[in-house]
Amino acid sequence: MSSAAENNAPIDKIPYRTPETNQAQRLFHGRGHAYPGYEHILIDWLAPVALITLHKPVEQTALKQLAQALSSRIPDCRSVQVQYRYLKHTPFELLLGEACLQAVVVENGLKYQITLGRAQNTGLFLDMRNGRQWVTDNTKNAKVLNLFSYTCTFSVAALAGGATHVFNIDMSRVSLATGRDNHRLNEQDTEKVKFEALDIFKSFGRIKRQGPYDLLICDPPSFQHGSVNIRRDYKKIIRRIPEFMSSGSLLMLCLNSPDLDADFLKEMVKEECEACRYITEIKPPEVFIETIQGKELKILVYQFK
Repeated sequence: MSSAAENNAPIDKIPYRTPETNQAQRLFHGRGHAYPGYEHILIDWLAPVALITLHKPVEQTALKQLAQALSSRIPDCRSVQVQYRYLKHTPFELLLGEACLQAVVVENGLKYQITLGRAQNTGLFLDMRNGRQWVTDNTKNAKVLNLFSYTCTFSVAALAGGATHVFNIDMSRVSLATGRDNHRLNEQDTEKVKFEALDIFKSFGRIKRQGPYDLLICDPPSFQHGSVNIRRDYKKIIRRIPEFMSSGSLLMLCLNSPDLDADFLKEMVKEECEACRYITEIKPPEVFIETIQGKELKILVYQFK
């Protein structure tokens, strides 16, 4: 869509990974600053789609060469698309192959529906793969509270791990509808799942009445105009932990803001809920290497009392 090139690095020479399986995965993470000159480029494999994401304009001939290389090197690739994240409404464009707008992708043996061309995000955040696996490994017989649930991928992971009940809360009814579809894709019992379109900060009483919970998953957006400013609002949730959680329960607290580091979250937990004991940090998959400390996705695990 733009022939201007703001970077001299040849994008057809990007050292991206070739997927060995059809599991949903990132093939190249330029935003991690490990590859000088490529900080504006991401490449994802969402079988059968190879998706290039651009945060700055690139030279169109080179972009088409990259698309051809991806199509040739990935045997099951039927569509190469690009998303222009630097343009208004972050539009998608088909570069090669089929006009695939929806797909069902697989991660850690679970299925998730993704959508291309409709919104900025596809419905599955690939950097959270290890977090979803941790949820599956730690939800046997657990009652789970999933705040800012989006398309309920954590809920799917929780039921796969043996959770008895999951309460998903998000303001977007569309995202929750996709979440319900994700459970059905995996032939999971939706009687064990509750989906509610609520403003979390106006619904603490309702959340409390549905508890107590054995696991809290909190993965808020960094900022949503008129609803969430995580620098200001995260503490409102943390201070409610004693009201929501069972003794000995686990907390998975996520922070995806590049402007706030793990210490921000640790200090806030220390100030707002002294009964929480830090256990560990879950790192994103290796491909999401970040050379500037603090900008990466942060996933901290705590235990309450």
